[in-house]
Amino acid sequence: MRLLARTLRLTGCLTLGLALAAVAQEGTFSNKNALPEIGVVASDALPLDKEIIIGDAVMRQMRAQSPIVADPLLDEYLQDLGNRLVAQAENVKFPFKFFWVNNNALNAFAFFGGHIGVHTGLIFKAQSESELASVLAHEVAHVTQRHLARRIQSQQRSTPIAIASLIGGILVAMADPQAGMAVMQTGQAASAQMQIDYTRSNEQEADRIGIAMLSRANFDPEGAASFFSTLAEEYRLVSRPPARLLSHPLTETRIADARTRASSYPKVHVAESLSFHLARARVMARYVFEPNYALDYFKAAVDKKAFKIDQAAHYGLALAYLRAEKYKEAEQVLAPLLKQHPENLFYLDVATDISLAQKQYEEAIDRLAPHLARAPRNQVLALNQANAMIEAGQHQKAIAILKDFLLVNSQYQLPYQLLTEAYRNSRQMKDMHQSKAETFALYGAYSRAVDELQHAYNFAEENHLEKQKIRARIKQLREEEERLKRL
Repeated sequence: MRLLARTLRLTGCLTLGLALAAVAQEGTFSNKNALPEIGVVASDALPLDKEIIIGDAVMRQMRAQSPIVADPLLDEYLQDLGNRLVAQAENVKFPFKFFWVNNNALNAFAFFGGHIGVHTGLIFKAQSESELASVLAHEVAHVTQRHLARRIQSQQRSTPIAIASLIGGILVAMADPQAGMAVMQTGQAASAQMQIDYTRSNEQEADRIGIAMLSRANFDPEGAASFFSTLAEEYRLVSRPPARLLSHPLTETRIADARTRASSYPKVHVAESLSFHLARARVMARYVFEPNYALDYFKAAVDKKAFKIDQAAHYGLALAYLRAEKYKEAEQVLAPLLKQHPENLFYLDVATDISLAQKQYEEAIDRLAPHLARAPRNQVLALNQANAMIEAGQHQKAIAILKDFLLVNSQYQLPYQLLTEAYRNSRQMKDMHQSKAETFALYGAYSRAVDELQHAYNFAEENHLEKQKIRARIKQLREEEERLKRL
């Protein structure tokens, strides 16, 4: 899906270091003698309710400042894969959110509130869904075992000076974010990055729990050892390994432990996942490879039958042709795939993009309509159809689809961006400014969101009910910003 996804830069958003500082401040200087909450690890250092708030704040900053992939197909695949693992996890305290970062590095990371980021380079190097799932399971285990909260608790006991530096940083950053970041980095806050330097015992615990999770979710428990071995061999002679291996060192003992643990579970034969190989081909064709190389690569892959599932190679070739603006060739490659699997969302998405690229808007709308009728809130179908309708000038129909979708997906920025475009094109200025405000809010840019709502207020004219709603939303956003400052 080719949507205009803007990256909005923040001027005053809390950083991860700020979030850590706020938690450290509360845990270090208030109510020292309070007993920990029974049954929740490290809750005295980081209560669950505050972890959720901080996780939401960090996620908003990630949207604004990191190359997060806004791709409904890949998002749906990753969230589904992650949910299969979380369903088999213990000590789950909140819903997990999985997201992609457009980066060729071999890495994944977990942070507050069940947020797990996965670099596109990781699926590129994984050879099976079980290998990719093993990394996700490891990160899920870090969250469920509250390893970050434990680290904060340990910091409180051993490094009060470092914590004081962090607190100084947060106070400066409230007035000057750039200066605040400099103060925090001087105070060793650079260690509070996404790649958490977990202790060896944390790593062993996450490996053990992650492999058990893999087995319960019906993945191959040997996926972890297999992926470990692949990475260790590939980077054995490299002077500086990728971030994943720096924060999660692959010693021979760790690889052997993973093999031993996997052998204690029943051997399973896991069939190759078409969705995994299609997602991997999509990442390669759209995010990892340059356009010309992608075309050459997938042509060769089709000729040599290099993929474990042949359809994935053809799908990658169709994407490469589309990216090279060779639409007829893309259609020819895609047609047999779509005929074989007419319900497959990966194929429907490419077919829609090909039609839109050739300005065949009605063809795209008609193709998606029966599928959308069966699954009206599916993010791939709904956003593709809304995009096609906007291109066709059917703005009110697009708005209806997007508003319905947002009833259950209010934390997704793409529908707000599409909604803004539909309102702008149809000259509905009050609504356009309101949807822009919600986009800014998702990026943590609360002051800019309030500015947009004030513009919307001016366009409300004599509609007193709308003015009341806008005032209420402004108040809500300001309270959210103040709540973060009070943490």
